[in-house]
Amino acid sequence: MNGSRITAVGHYQPAKVLTNEDLAGIVDTSDEWITSRVGIRTRHIAGPDEPVDELAAYAAAKALAAGGLTPQDIDLVMVATSTAVDRSPNMAARVAARLGIPQPAAMDINVVCAGFTHALATADHAVRAGAATRALVIGADKMCDIVDWSDRTTCVLVGDGAGAAVVEACPPGAEPGIGPVLWGSVPEMGRAVRIEGTPSRFAQEGQSVYRWATTQLPPLARRVCERAGITPEDLDAVVLHQANLRIIEPLAQKLGAVNAVVARDVIESGNTSAASIPLALSKLVERGDISSGDRVLLFGFGGNLSYAGQVVRCP
Repeated sequence: MNGSRITAVGHYQPAKVLTNEDLAGIVDTSDEWITSRVGIRTRHIAGPDEPVDELAAYAAAKALAAGGLTPQDIDLVMVATSTAVDRSPNMAARVAARLGIPQPAAMDINVVCAGFTHALATADHAVRAGAATRALVIGADKMCDIVDWSDRTTCVLVGDGAGAAVVEACPPGAEPGIGPVLWGSVPEMGRAVRIEGTPSRFAQEGQSVYRWATTQLPPLARRVCERAGITPEDLDAVVLHQANLRIIEPLAQKLGAVNAVVARDVIESGNTSAASIPLALSKLVERGDISSGDRVLLFGFGGNLSYAGQVVRCP
C-alpha cells in the first residue's frame, strides 16, 4: 500500500465579524475579560441563510482550485461536523451535490473538535487501502446555531467556518505525506463537553477541559511525533485545535516544538470546532508561513474528550 499526502488546502469564513466589544453589548463581558481568559478578539458568524454545507462547499471549492482539480477528480467526500441540523442527506452528500461531484462515497464524522483529524486519518486509510483515489476532507461547523447567547462562559468562545484538504496517494516509492494517527478518548469524562437537548446547546466544564488538555495532551502529542519517526524539535509547525490560547501556548511549549510556527488562529476566529485545524492550516499556507514539504503536527482534541493527531507534510 502506498502512503497518502495532502496536496491542497482551502478555507472559508462568513463575512460577518463579531468583536469582543460587540459581545459586551449582548452579555455581561468585556474585551479584557475575554482576551485574558481565552485570547479571542474576533470571530466570524454565519447568517441564517448560510448552512453548514455551504460553508463546507466554499472551503472545498478553494481546495480543489488550489490543487488544479475538478469535482470529477474526487471519489470520497468526508465532512467532520457536529452542527448538522438534518440527518439525511448528510453534509458530505450535500457538499458533493453543491460541487457536482459524481458518485462519491460520502460520509460525515462527528467527533466534535477532533473531527477533522479523525476524518483525515480515515481518508488516509481509505486511500492506502485502495478504497479511494482522491478524497476531499472537510471540517465545517456553525457554532452560532448551538450556543446560548445569554451565557457569557460559552458564547464568547465560538465562531463559524470551514477548512478543507485534498488527500491522494503518494507517487510510488515516495515518503508518505500523512503520518500514522494516534487517536483515543476518555469516555468517563465525556460530559465535560456537550451538545445536547432540543434545541441543541453547547456546554462545557471549562476548568476540567483546561486541566485535561494542559496535563494529559502534551505526552500524547509527543507520541504522535514518535509514530512519525521524528522529534518535536523537527517540527516546522504545530496546528492544535483552536480552543483557547491559554491551552494552545502551554501545550506547544510542553511539547518542546522549539523551532515550530504555532498556529494562533483562535485570536481572530474563535473556536470553530471541527473547522479549526484545517482553517488554521490553510491560513498558514496562504500567508506563506509554512512551505511545501514542511513537517506539521495536527492535533485535535475536545468534544467527547476525544483526540487524534498526525504529522503531515505541508502541500
